[in-house]
Amino acid sequence: MSKKISISKILPVLFGFFVMGFCDVVGITSAHVKEDLLGSYSPAFQDTLSNLIPVALFSMFLIFSIPTGLLMNKIGRKKTVLLSNIITIVAMFIPLIDYSFITSLFAFALLGIANTILQVSLNPLLTNVVKGDKLTSSLTAGQFVKAISSFSAPFIAAFAAIQLDNWQYIFPIYAVITLLSTVWLLATPIHEDPIEGKASSFGDIIEILKDKTIFLMFLGILFVVGVDVGVNTASAKILMERCGLSSIDAGYGPSVYFAFRTLGAFLGAFFLARFSSYKFFKINIVAAVLALIALIFIGDKMAVFAIYAVIGFTIANVFPIIFGHAIQSRPDKANEISGLMITGVFGGAIIPFIMGLMSDGLGSQVGAVIVILVSAVYLLYLAFSMNESKA
Repeated sequence: MSKKISISKILPVLFGFFVMGFCDVVGITSAHVKEDLLGSYSPAFQDTLSNLIPVALFSMFLIFSIPTGLLMNKIGRKKTVLLSNIITIVAMFIPLIDYSFITSLFAFALLGIANTILQVSLNPLLTNVVKGDKLTSSLTAGQFVKAISSFSAPFIAAFAAIQLDNWQYIFPIYAVITLLSTVWLLATPIHEDPIEGKASSFGDIIEILKDKTIFLMFLGILFVVGVDVGVNTASAKILMERCGLSSIDAGYGPSVYFAFRTLGAFLGAFFLARFSSYKFFKINIVAAVLALIALIFIGDKMAVFAIYAVIGFTIANVFPIIFGHAIQSRPDKANEISGLMITGVFGGAIIPFIMGLMSDGLGSQVGAVIVILVSAVYLLYLAFSMNESKA
């Protein structure tokens, strides 16, 4: 393969990261489901039940990540990405057919399966069009595109609610975007290197976790996704609880978070191409932990928005740094490690569920913030132990 990077091949792959960002609609969906469908339930259980939306989505990563890695070895990375797009399109129409708590759970479980397949296959597909030391910055560029998608979700939902009289029309809009991504990728020839040697089994992939570095990175993925989904899920609820905002107005809380996560990913793509990713990781995660500590105590609306901005900016590059190092540590097992690392996205199910229990138990979103903070503390440990593990 030519060492020259082909923009015509990079762009359709990077556009796939926009589809990947659709999973972050769980934040505003969780708030809407709580307001629309759970009013008849006891307030003591509403947060726990509404947080089952991200649980339904992100639990699929635990079930389907490793099988997707094995499937990808058989049918190739590009075909696996296309499969995920088809499932995404199907999932997007379910809330329009029947909008209930049960069908919402089913739709987001299906979206979780699609997003699992996409995250496992799209990152390795990027390695077929970007090589060497530009991989980490390219992965960060992909996260930048994903962040744009996440940032735009509340605005699309607000547009659908105001102009189309139903916020749920965000879903067919997403279906059309996914169809465009599918057609673009289908029309783009991408060379994939054949898998050499014996095909890996499920046991072989689990065996990789015995590598200390891989294990630490796996936990890092679990907790960084927990922080990301946790802030996404709790941000609107915090504004509704502390500032008395409606679900539509509070939806701009996630937008601020994703806007600055987008900015962080954009700038990170440049910084990581020039500076040590390990020092960059340390500086950012220290700032994120301090911001989360402040979020426990702050109640002013503008101050809360500012904290969301700091967390979004500083957490933006943690995932690609961890993921990029894991793949580079064993490039011969890129498909398998990708499946294993994406299994860690299950943190997006575990952390919000515990957040719901804590917030219902304490009767306040402070419980949710404490859970997010504990997750960030592990990332702080990881950031300062990476040199010791040659991470």
